[in-house]
Amino acid sequence: MTSVIQYYGTGRRKTATARVRLIPGTGKVTINNRTMEDYVGNRPGLAKDIFLPFETADAQGRFDVIVNVCGGGITGQIGAIRHGISRALAEAAPQNRPLLRTQDLLTRDPRVKERKKYGRKRARKRFQFSKR
Repeated sequence: MTSVIQYYGTGRRKTATARVRLIPGTGKVTINNRTMEDYVGNRPGLAKDIFLPFETADAQGRFDVIVNVCGGGITGQIGAIRHGISRALAEAAPQNRPLLRTQDLLTRDPRVKERKKYGRKRARKRFQFSKR
């Protein structure tokens, strides 16, 4: 049995977590056992966001991508996938690391939703104030 070289990367964004596997291949992307077009739907900007690490590392069409992603919404999940792909590419070829770092693709985006406070409607919004 021949073992195929695989590269792993875990990406996170907001509350989404993506476990990414890169396998040398033709550039096919599978997200949660669905094609990328089926998963992203009619949002082409998000599909372009997934391929940004490949363009930066000049690795378009060299890897098949298999992703398991959970948590968050579609935009957070795409951000998590992009982060995971970047980490896996850095593992695949260490010379990609500085390129990905300059594009800020290896940095985990720390922005998350602020918690709701008591006595308020949302995190910062107050109830309407009436003087009389």
